[in-house]
Amino acid sequence: MEQARLPFDRKRDRRRGRRLNAGRKPAGAEAGRPHTRRARIEKLRPIHVTVRMASHVYNLRSQRSFSVIGRAIAVAANRFGVRIIEFSVQGNHMHLVVEAAAHEALSRAMQGFSIRVAKGLNAMMKRRGRVFADRYHAHILENPTEARWVVLYVRRNYQKHMSEIGKPVSRHFVDPFASPGANIELGEPRTWLLRRAASPP
Repeated sequence: MEQARLPFDRKRDRRRGRRLNAGRKPAGAEAGRPHTRRARIEKLRPIHVTVRMASHVYNLRSQRSFSVIGRAIAVAANRFGVRIIEFSVQGNHMHLVVEAAAHEALSRAMQGFSIRVAKGLNAMMKRRGRVFADRYHAHILENPTEARWVVLYVRRNYQKHMSEIGKPVSRHFVDPFASPGANIELGEPRTWLLRRAASPP
């Protein structure tokens, strides 16, 4: 007579390999982005990068936090073959518009930037551990309309968030936590798309 298989018969499960969907599932706001394959970058391209912070990290728009973020942006503005052209720092996330000529160059630049930010913020907060909620998200800009829209979106990101909570800000407001309002020297665009998008309308 065949022995009945118990629901948690680990010995039998090992023979069959890992069970489908086994393990604890991520939940909540910090579940993280799925590890989908990023598009390859094989020539100089403009890219919109978004990074989000863990829930315990202080408001990035405080002077203490932004002093760390601003230094990291200034150092990373033209390193590893990657240039930061525009940026916007919000309470719990950042937008960067960068130019990169290779997938590996962008990865190295973001790794260096992330390490510098994490060390600086942890020292300021007097704690240890992770600072970013998940890995960065990168979107390659493909045409002039998209590039222009993204540059305006990044520059006016604070106004957008304030409008969403019913506190509209003048469209002429210059955000000191974003380019071009912050006094941080950034890279000069070399791609035609960003040279055109970053120029005055």
